[in-house]
Formats: sequence, structure tokens, C-alpha cells
Amino acid sequence: MDEKINAVVYRNFERALEEAKKLDSKGNFDHLLTGIPYLTKDVYCEEGVPTTACSNVLREKDYVPPFDSTTTRRLKSVGAISLGKTNTDEFTMGASTETSCYGVTACPWDTTRVAGGSSGGSAAAVAAGECLFALGTDTGGSIRQPAGFCGCTGLRVTYGRTSRYGVMSMASSLDTIGPLCKNVEDTAVVLSTIAGNDPHDATTGDVPVPDYRKALTGNVKGLTIGVPREYFPDELNPEVSQAIMEAVKTLEKLGAKTKKISLPHTKYATPTYYILCPSEVSSNMARYDGIRYGHTENAKDLIEYYFNARSAGFGDEVKRRIMIGTYALSAGYYDAYYRQAQKIRTLVLQDFEQAFTEVDLIAGPISPTPSFTIGAHADDPLAMYLEDVFSIPQVLAGIPAISVPCGFSKNNLPIGLQITGPQWGEETLLRAANAYEEAQWPEGVPTPPLAA
Repeated sequence: MDEKINAVVYRNFERALEEAKKLDSKGNFDHLLTGIPYLTKDVYCEEGVPTTACSNVLREKDYVPPFDSTTTRRLKSVGAISLGKTNTDEFTMGASTETSCYGVTACPWDTTRVAGGSSGGSAAAVAAGECLFALGTDTGGSIRQPAGFCGCTGLRVTYGRTSRYGVMSMASSLDTIGPLCKNVEDTAVVLSTIAGNDPHDATTGDVPVPDYRKALTGNVKGLTIGVPREYFPDELNPEVSQAIMEAVKTLEKLGAKTKKISLPHTKYATPTYYILCPSEVSSNMARYDGIRYGHTENAKDLIEYYFNARSAGFGDEVKRRIMIGTYALSAGYYDAYYRQAQKIRTLVLQDFEQAFTEVDLIAGPISPTPSFTIGAHADDPLAMYLEDVFSIPQVLAGIPAISVPCGFSKNNLPIGLQITGPQWGEETLLRAANAYEEAQWPEGVPTPPLAA
């Protein structure tokens, strides 16, 4: 199956089989994830497992981490079994998994279309039944958007809810890590296992980790759900708009109240993100110089060495973001770009804070369209950036959001409903998403033809 979608870039089957035999011999299956197979996005470090961020900078260096990320260590401690690494946009920079050095990942529902990005490999693998859950990262929507495209569930957590230790950074103040799963209940199980404070990551919050499964009561009575007018522009694909509004009606039938709200600074979120994110990229990519990490080249001096190593090792999108970020952080333009973007970021956060004084959750689309065809935005990076228009505001505010399947287009492509919650509001988020899922798909979320 994977030869059709290209979701997995490294297979760890022999070690996985050894781990399974050890678990069988112990006979101790006291955790819901014990013995459960999963896949990991190729930016998570696993001891002894090649990790490349789907970039030639590391692929040609044969980088093998000597340690585990906090997340993979926590999963290993309860007996979950890693099967290998999934495809991603290079260093997670993209919205379609087309910038990977291993080639594009295709959508399991239609292999002429993208699986989304940058966690496209993880989403496609889950949807196609190659694993029971997968790990992804979400910086600008990179868990939620591919989950929406592939018809599975993807959760972006509150910034600081899960540890980023051992996960290769793109933009450190924006990155979060989280699961992509078949359904909301599986998401709750995985999140309960991987969430929590980590002394290795100072950005993690020292807040209790609840048993998220207990929040899945199926009851949304008493909840007020906001519907922001800015998330339904005239340009929104009509099939997406109709599917989202029908999902809102379903939540109303389940007992939730809905209220129209405004998030006025939404229109500034995407340009703000594409100043802040490249600025942090320019800093984080500096370590991949061919000396500390990365591709090695012959040269006559150090300057030529850096130039050759980074030119050959990085793809076009990584280079583009490094250049934009370096420009925005330069002495002559810092105040005009980076500082102003940080001010707008605060305004976006304040929009959400105000909204959550009136509503408990916010519902809307995760993407302007269903999955687009492979190569559709190959010559237009700005069009690719606009794919994240509904997933970036939550990132700037550091708040959680989940994508769950809510319907299909006339071309039988999944459409994702995005539900957003306040800081540390994952319990309420999962509660509403689970109630909707059970009402919308009482016999289970549909699976693509490839998984049948």
C-alpha cells in the first residue's frame, strides 16, 4: 500500500518485532497503548533510528540520534511500539509534504492529490491503516490540515502541553507536538500518555495532566460554541462552508448553543506568521552548517564550505524562509517587520481571549478547500502559504485546536471541522469533538479505498 502513497520513509520492523516479543514474554498489558504500533514524523529523535527531517542536509550525513525525544521515551515506557518514520516537508516547512527529499506523500482518498503538510506522512499512514496512531508536529497547522485532508483526527495542543525535547525545531515559539489518530478517543489516550511537564523543556507548563478519556462524556449541553464570521469569507469553497455549517447544526442538535463572533485580527495572522516563523527558522537552521550537523562539501575556505554545504543540502523552501527571516531580523528592518509582527501576535491573542469570555469553543474550517492536486502550488509559494489561513491564528495565540472529519466533497475528498479551545482547554475540546464524531459517524469514521 505504501508504494502508492509514500507515507513511510524509514521502516523499523525488525526492532519493532523484537519489542513485541519482549512484551509478549512479560505478559503485562496494563496500559491501553502497550503493544500498539505507531509511526513517528521524521523530526522526532529516536535512539539508534536514522532521523533526517526529510532533508538532504541530514540524509546524506546518515544522522542517527543517540537519544530519545521525551515523547517517544514516554510511549516506549508504556510499551507502544514504533514502526518507523513518516514523510514530512523538509524540516516541516510546507503545507503539502511536497518539499521532502523523499518525494511527495499522496492522499489515500485520491493519489493525484496531496496528503497535506507538513505531517502529511503521519496523516496518510493513519488514514490508510498503516498504524493505529502517528506523531506529528504543528507549527502553522501541520497536524490539523493533513488530518482534514486525509479524514482522520489531528490535535494541536496548548503551547507547553507536550514536550518538544528531542524534536527538531522549525520555529521554537510556535512549534507544538501531538498525535494524529483514527478517532477522538484514541487521541485522548495518546495525549494522556505524552502530555506533561518536562525538565528538559522549559516551555512545558507545570499543570496537571488529566485522564482525557474521562472527558469524553458525549454531552455538549451547556457549551456555547462561537462561529467567527472571518472564517467564512466569500472565497471559501462552498462545499467546505456547507459541511462546516452542517456540523455546527449537529452540535446544536446535541444541545450546544452557538453564537456568531468576530476575530477581527484574523486577516493579519498569516502575514504575521510568515514574518515570525522565517525569523525563527533563520536562527534554528544555523546549526546545519556541515560542521556541527549536516551535509558536507569540499571547499577551499570556510566561507565556500558553508555556501556549498547549505546550497546542496537545503531545498528551495528552506532557503526561501532562511532568507526572509534573516532579512526581517536584520538591523535595518527588525523594527519594521519582526517587532511589528510581535505586536500583531498579541492582538490576535487578545481576540481569542475576548471571544472566550463569551463562548467555550470556536468552530470553523481547517482549510479553505479539500485536498488540492499535487503540484497545484508548485510555482506559487504565496498560494501555498494561504492554505494555512484558518490554522495560523491558533498558533500565534498558543491555544489548542482539533480537526475531525465532518463530510466529503463531491469528489469524495474529506473535509475537516476545526474546533478551537482556550489555553489548557483540551478536555472541553475533546469532549465536543467526541460528541460530534459519535453523532456524525455512529458506525465509525469512513476509511479510504486503499485501507478497505
